[in-house]
Amino acid sequence: MTMSGPVVGERLRSIRRQKGLSLHDVEARSGMEFKASVLGAYERGERAISVPRLLRLAEIYQVPGDQLLPRTADVDVDPAHHDDRFEEGFTINLVRLRELDDPEASVLSRYAETIQLQRQDFNGRLLTIRRDDLRVLAAVLGRRAEDLARRLDELGLRADT
Repeated sequence: MTMSGPVVGERLRSIRRQKGLSLHDVEARSGMEFKASVLGAYERGERAISVPRLLRLAEIYQVPGDQLLPRTADVDVDPAHHDDRFEEGFTINLVRLRELDDPEASVLSRYAETIQLQRQDFNGRLLTIRRDDLRVLAAVLGRRAEDLARRLDELGLRADT
């Protein structure tokens, strides 16, 4: 799964500049993992960035992954459709997730593995999806957070309902 576009690119550039880094600084800091020319293409919205690479950039910039996504003010949000039930996140049933044959569930499964690695949480049965995690997933899937949360309900993935 990849993300692209000028809004994501602008956010990548903004965070890099806030950290006082040039494109070449990031290239060096990443051990050449991220070439300056590729970073520039991400920032200009000319090239899509995968979720794992976005999360890796967040590590290099030492910021939470959701900080590399457009801010709420940059995204058209319809307050009439806001659902407070998902404000604090929720617990997802990983066992049920593994049973599903659904493209969105597949993306969620890969993202859940990333979260588990970051948190060093390998119980394998339940995972708390925090509000920021939900926001990242929603952006990756091109949905609003509330819509994604409802979709996860439809798939029977919420363990706290």
